[in-house]
Amino acid sequence: MKPSPEIYDALEVVARDLYIKALQDIPPDVRAGLSRGLEAEKQQGNQTASGIMLTILDNIRVADEQKTLVCQDTGLPVFKVAVGGKLDMDLWRLKDSLRKGCARATAERPLRPNTVHPLTRKHTGTNTGEGIPVVKLDFVPDSDRIELQMAPKGSGSENMSFLKMLNPSEGIQGIKRFVVQCIFESGARPCPPMIVGIGLGGTSDIAMGLAKEASTFRHLGTHNPDPDVAKLEDELLDLINQTGIGPQGLGGVTTAMAVNIEWAHTHISQNPVAVNIQCWRGERAEAELDAYGNVSWK
Repeated sequence: MKPSPEIYDALEVVARDLYIKALQDIPPDVRAGLSRGLEAEKQQGNQTASGIMLTILDNIRVADEQKTLVCQDTGLPVFKVAVGGKLDMDLWRLKDSLRKGCARATAERPLRPNTVHPLTRKHTGTNTGEGIPVVKLDFVPDSDRIELQMAPKGSGSENMSFLKMLNPSEGIQGIKRFVVQCIFESGARPCPPMIVGIGLGGTSDIAMGLAKEASTFRHLGTHNPDPDVAKLEDELLDLINQTGIGPQGLGGVTTAMAVNIEWAHTHISQNPVAVNIQCWRGERAEAELDAYGNVSWK
């Protein structure tokens, strides 16, 4: 099915609006996770941690009322795009539309531009550049729609990314030791309470991609469908919250709101484990387009 030519213009506008929406409107599941954290700190009688959680929730309220950004870090734009298998899309044009939309959001909102050359540090000024926005493409059989998820990945949490090629003999205990070590090393820098994404298996690059998927696009309160993996999610969340790092690193029982794990099969002689952290904002936005460019917001 050949989509309407207008779909590429619609994708550009949607990409612009997703970027802005993600920075202004914290998702409902993240708001609920923060509220649960507040109640947990109140039950512990921790006034410092409770005060921090109240301040975070007040930050969100003010952003809602004034239609302003929740944080000054507008991140690097990351898109997850699922293209219906019935659509005959020009994927280069699709990615170009997303790039143009990010540049428009930066200029029209305006947003703080972050994208620089890794060596010269020369600024593009558009939040786009070589390899930016990051676009992860997937395909959905028997569908004639395009599903988009967008997350602006901030540097404070992104800097706390880790990869280790574990020996298979280290088993589940080795995974737990490594993850908790990463949390201790991160401390307050990723702005806890955090969302911890873990990628298990695959190759080194696959594990890192799975960790990003888990931290950025998984909704809070969901579990991996594999029961063994879901059990590990719960166990790690409990261990991380026992560290006492707490909100903004000042102590408490809410160091993480969620531990999300994604996995892939791996080689018999290796066990890659990656950790990618998302700060308390959990920013993301979602939309869907039909073949004619009509938009449904999620």
